[in-house]
Amino acid sequence: MTAVLDVRHLDTRFATPDGEVHAVNDVSFHIDEGESVGIVGESGSGKTQIFLSIMGLLARNGRSGGEVHYRGKQLLGLPRRELNKFRGVTLSMIFQDPMTSLNPYLRISRQMTEVLVEHKGFDEAAARKRSIALLDRVGIPSAGQRFDLYPHEFSGGMRQRVMIAMALLCEPDLLIADEPTTALDVTIQAQILELLADLKRDFGTAVILITHDLGVVAGLCDRVMVMYAGRVVEKGPVRDIFYRPQHPYTLGLLNSMPRIDAQGASELAAIPGQPPNLQNLPQGCAYRDRCPYAFERCRVEDPALRPLDPAQWGAAREKACHLERLEGRRQEAPTLNAGVPA
Repeated sequence: MTAVLDVRHLDTRFATPDGEVHAVNDVSFHIDEGESVGIVGESGSGKTQIFLSIMGLLARNGRSGGEVHYRGKQLLGLPRRELNKFRGVTLSMIFQDPMTSLNPYLRISRQMTEVLVEHKGFDEAAARKRSIALLDRVGIPSAGQRFDLYPHEFSGGMRQRVMIAMALLCEPDLLIADEPTTALDVTIQAQILELLADLKRDFGTAVILITHDLGVVAGLCDRVMVMYAGRVVEKGPVRDIFYRPQHPYTLGLLNSMPRIDAQGASELAAIPGQPPNLQNLPQGCAYRDRCPYAFERCRVEDPALRPLDPAQWGAAREKACHLERLEGRRQEAPTLNAGVPA
């Protein structure tokens, strides 16, 4: 497969009055044509900042380094005029809150047609026809009648569908969806996820899904990348990681999910403590103070992201952990001696 996006050693920092915040630390990954990749982790783990860096949408106090190649073209450092040839055209992003992403003062028709007029050279009539067709495609009922309404006249689920339609106007190669089902009821969530799966199948669009919901990742994604404190701690095929996690943080996330097939009543497991301060990361592994498997090496040496033996763990598995093997399993309480130090 051809890599649509290839990110190498991405590093993002923010200057603040209280010191520098290291939001993204040496992150590398790729996504191929027609593939879907899930990015998971707690709030503040750096998931969204990766893609704001890629899209050139960081706050003024932010700066990024590394390499971001879209079909071989380096995006980091491009002037805004050059970057605009990619943003919203071949690379599109669905933001977390559609109400704040849509301009409340402009009708949906204006916000959609200007994309096609600006980037594709459509005239107004052709832009309206294309936009209404896409609204219909994403499931907006009576799309032609609703086309000239304002954002506040749509429900939350419909606004999210409008955002998806806007992201697809120019038929992008890559769609980045940042928590696309946040604050939606479960029925609408299922419809949005079904829509994303249809887009991947029908248009061949590569999809990156940023979420904290592992169930969403299991249902939609081919691969998953787990982030903690700005770093990738584990990545690989979804099925392999969900059935045999090899980083204690991944195991903690999986065990914190409720299961409908659990026998009898049981307490919901939780990861103790809080994520570290990104302005003052601890020496050694950033997860060490919350990890039931931590040993002395974890306190002095930061584990590098390393490949796992494909003969034992399957292809394309990587983790950043000093444990050679993690014996804990999904929905089993880990014990302090379950890991085997390297």
